[in-house]
Amino acid sequence: MDRPSLPEPEPLLELIDALRRLPGVGARTARRMAYHLMQHDQAGAGMLARSLSGAVERLRHCARCNTFTEDEVCPTCLNPRRDATQLCIVETPADQNVIESSHGYRGLYYVLMGRVAPLEGIGPRELDFERLLARAADGVVQEVILATNFTAEGETTAHFLAEALRARGLAVSRLARGVPAGSELEYVDAGTIAWALMERRAT
Repeated sequence: MDRPSLPEPEPLLELIDALRRLPGVGARTARRMAYHLMQHDQAGAGMLARSLSGAVERLRHCARCNTFTEDEVCPTCLNPRRDATQLCIVETPADQNVIESSHGYRGLYYVLMGRVAPLEGIGPRELDFERLLARAADGVVQEVILATNFTAEGETTAHFLAEALRARGLAVSRLARGVPAGSELEYVDAGTIAWALMERRAT
């Protein structure tokens, strides 16, 4: 880590190193954040410290869907109005929140907390696919919707899961790719248009 020539107190260096663990935050950005908190917003720094400590102490993974929750089973899994015959698999709780905000899905979820990334040493074992497969094959789920991201890792994850789930006799579908609603073709990238053409449907 590049550090200025003027020595900095060890607690400040520890704070900078901790902030660098956030995605997309490099040494300079972490240093600016640390100095801002300590110079201009010590109340905010205290709030951040308490919130992080509380989250680490109180949050756990839902026993059924693996998302973050304070209880053994999250409110979504306990909701009797959800369609238990559909199970949507996502990579992260953030992805789950995006799907929920669309108000177009009323089934249940399973959150992988990652994706298959062989170059990073993350495979089916690290993501505990066996737990997911046991959840999907509970006798109630009829369709599994693969909603992993459309990245190389997300596609690899979807491929692994599709084969394993179909081998257990489950119906598997994949989130469709296409042109976003309200967009103009002139401004849509070629890859998105290509997928939209491949996955076109009759009207």
